[in-house]
Amino acid sequence: MLEYNEITVHKVIIFEGEPYEVLTSHVFRKQQRKPVNATKMRNVMTGRIVEYSFHVNEKAEEADIEKKQVKFLYANKGEYWFCQINDPSKRFELDEALIGDAKKFLKPNMLVDVKLFDEKYVGVALPIKMELAVKEAAPGVKGDTAKGGMKRVTLETGAVIDAPLFIQEGDVLRINTETGEYVERVGK
Repeated sequence: MLEYNEITVHKVIIFEGEPYEVLTSHVFRKQQRKPVNATKMRNVMTGRIVEYSFHVNEKAEEADIEKKQVKFLYANKGEYWFCQINDPSKRFELDEALIGDAKKFLKPNMLVDVKLFDEKYVGVALPIKMELAVKEAAPGVKGDTAKGGMKRVTLETGAVIDAPLFIQEGDVLRINTETGEYVERVGK
């Protein structure tokens, strides 16, 4: 059981009988009152977002989320297909809502971790940093720093991110998949 102040970001807890991932957490006290933990949580099964304040006397059970490595095959019209690593004939589909923002960074034949709760697929976990090639990049104009020296580039997966002006087509970038931001240029 987790105490009220141990319910922090990225923890998955059982709330109202279902698993919820904590998106934000802020422990504070109002004037002379006891401290509370104001949280924002997302239901892992349905995607519903809830705000709840845990008080000092409240506890929460940590959900048992398993991870299993699988291979991403392809995406077609909102359908995302995966298979077992050892047995490609065992294919399964995950709904677009369960994948969330991770869909922007999925490449065919890529190994990813699938999250399971009570033997049901509830999401995808990508590596925090990935290396992706730049497919399209507008030329950087010298002196164009009105936008902070950044420009929009399209990656090989179709994701559009902000990158520095010196980035060109064909460059390989390291991307933070949690925030969707450019980290560094790895090579050409």
